[in-house]
Amino acid sequence: MTQSPVQSRVDLHTHSHCSDGVLAPAALVALAAQRAVGLLALTDHDTAAGCEEARAACLAHGVAFVPGVELSSVWREREIHVVGLALDPAHAPFGAHCALLLALRRQRVAAIGERLQRAGLPGTQLAQEALASPAPTRAHLARGLVASGIADSVQQAFDRWLRRGRPGHVAAPWPPLAVAVRCIVQAGGVAVLAHPQRYRVSSGGLSELLAEFKAAGGAGLEVSLPGMAPHDADRLATLARRYELAGSIGSDFHEPGVPWRPLGRFAKLPDRITPIMECLGL
Repeated sequence: MTQSPVQSRVDLHTHSHCSDGVLAPAALVALAAQRAVGLLALTDHDTAAGCEEARAACLAHGVAFVPGVELSSVWREREIHVVGLALDPAHAPFGAHCALLLALRRQRVAAIGERLQRAGLPGTQLAQEALASPAPTRAHLARGLVASGIADSVQQAFDRWLRRGRPGHVAAPWPPLAVAVRCIVQAGGVAVLAHPQRYRVSSGGLSELLAEFKAAGGAGLEVSLPGMAPHDADRLATLARRYELAGSIGSDFHEPGVPWRPLGRFAKLPDRITPIMECLGL
């Protein structure tokens, strides 16, 4: 008997080359099918441009598809990402919001290139190469630094040149968190707070973030991700129960060969957590 999507592997956080992933949406879906993923969401940064290609590929491979996005926002001067699931990519206000974010991305990448140029690096060239992407990100610049031999790895490129306090850091003026959540909900989607364990906030600060996210219309929390420490998993499960947020599972996949972000990694939700699939009608 064929497993239903919710009984097989689930991956509700992935990226294609429409943002900072390296695979085309169809190639991403083919890899997901190879890894026995039964339910897949494409959640590129600030764009849903790859969703139609991914949807068609999922249909061909017998994989259930969820159109999605990962919107950039700001909360108390910190960059916060919100995954939107099961939204309508053709919703006009959603499209306008993504267009605004992509314009901000392009401005940021150009500004980073200027800062890197002033630091003695080929920043102008790196920025031009990154701007060839539909949704240019710092990851494109980091890969450029590696390809130029300036950094040994993407992680080193971020740590040496791109993170806060480093020569190439430029803060982005993203819209407020509540605006991102509202955009997703108005497009018929379900808002999920992405990778909460990565935000550099205190335990009290994370609780306040979740309270405001919930009040804005947020419905879910990523509680099972690759590389998550057991204490983080326990803490997030407790917070999900406290704020009555559904639990989501995802890999945050960007490219093959990265062992800590395997596409379709089998994962179970913690006890007494409502699966986000119920919010999606699955």
